[in-house]
Amino acid sequence: MRKIKLLLKHAFLMISSLICLFPFYWMVVGATNLSKDITKGTLWFGAEFMNNFRAVQETADIFQAVLNTATITIVQVPLALLICSMAGYGFEKYPSKTRNKLFNVFLLTMMIPFAAIMIPLFNFVFDVGLIDTKMSVIVAALSNTFLIFFFRQSFKALPNEMIEAARIDGASEIGIFFRIAMPPMKSTFAAGFIYAFMKEWNNYLWPLLTLQSSENRTLTLFLSSISSAYYVDYGQILVSVVIATLPTILIFMTMQKHFVSGILGASK
Repeated sequence: MRKIKLLLKHAFLMISSLICLFPFYWMVVGATNLSKDITKGTLWFGAEFMNNFRAVQETADIFQAVLNTATITIVQVPLALLICSMAGYGFEKYPSKTRNKLFNVFLLTMMIPFAAIMIPLFNFVFDVGLIDTKMSVIVAALSNTFLIFFFRQSFKALPNEMIEAARIDGASEIGIFFRIAMPPMKSTFAAGFIYAFMKEWNNYLWPLLTLQSSENRTLTLFLSSISSAYYVDYGQILVSVVIATLPTILIFMTMQKHFVSGILGASK
C-alpha cells in the first residue's frame, strides 16, 4: 500500500511538471516552425528559427527593444532594492509611536489598483518633462510596497544588539546599514532582485503610456506591436517571446537557491 501511494505521488508530480513545462516546450517548438505549421498544431521542432528571426529583424529592431528594456531594468532594479531595503530597515529598527500606523497605511496602498493612480502619475511625469524617456519608467517603480514589507520582515532577524554595539563603536547610521545590516541579508536581496527584475522586465501598461516613440519601446511593447498587425505571424511572435523569456529564466535559475532561502528568511 505504501509503494502504491509513493507511485501515485510521483505520477502526480510528473504530470504536474509536464503541464508546467509544456508551454515552454511549445514556445520553443513554435519558434522553429512556420506560422501555418503552428496553427496546425505541430508539436515537433522545425528548421525555420533563423528565417523567423530574420523576419522579426525586418519588421522592427528587436535588439533595440532588448537594449531599452535592459537599460531600464539595470538602472531601476538596484535603485529600487536600495530604497526599499532602507525603508524596510527604518520601519523595523527605528521605533516610534506612529511607525506601525504609517506602515499599515503603506500596506493599504497595495489594495489600490494601478489603474486608479495611473492618470495622476502620468500627469506628474508629463509636468516634469519625462514623457517618452526611459527615466519615466524608472522613476515610477523606485518604491515598491511589497519590497518594503519583504525587507522589513527580513530585518526582524537582525539582532538589535549588533546595531547598538556598532553605535557604541562610533559607526554612523549609514555605515551600520551598509556594513552591519546588508551583509547577512544576501539571500533576501537576491530574492528581492529576482522579484524586481521580473516585475520590471515584464512591465507593460506604464511603458505603453509613457514611451510613445518606437525608438524607446520595451520588449513588451515590441511583442504587442508585432502581434497586433493585420497578419499575425506566430513564428515571429514566438521567436520574440523566446528572446524575451531567456533573461528571466537565466536569472531565476542562477539565483534559485538564494531566492528560496530569502523567501523563507522573510517568512519567519
